[in-house]
Amino acid sequence: MNEKSTELVFVYNANSGARNAILDSMHKVFSPSTYQCSLCDITFGIVSENKEWKKFREESNIQMDFLHKDEFAQQIGNQVAEKYSLPIVLVKENEGLRVLVETKELNQLESAKNLIDLIQKRT
Repeated sequence: MNEKSTELVFVYNANSGARNAILDSMHKVFSPSTYQCSLCDITFGIVSENKEWKKFREESNIQMDFLHKDEFAQQIGNQVAEKYSLPIVLVKENEGLRVLVETKELNQLESAKNLIDLIQKRT
């Protein structure tokens, strides 16, 4: 796959908005074992973006779109969005979307470096 033409769509298992961001941060602090978005955990700390992830994102030639689950459903329609388990990393292709990293894999990753390595290997 040509890296320059690759477009990835990262979909968080969290809703958009400042209020939701605050609630998510509190959830990460007080009950991390029940937090439902491993992608959020990997790419963001409690209050800011993971430094290693941010560096990769800013220096990569890969186009990346980041959506919360409500934004994703709004963009592609609820019926299509419901077919995907979240969080997920998708590749945007002419025919639509293809799974690059599924929820189960994201849940097993332990760090931003693990996610970066996986993306680099698969793109």
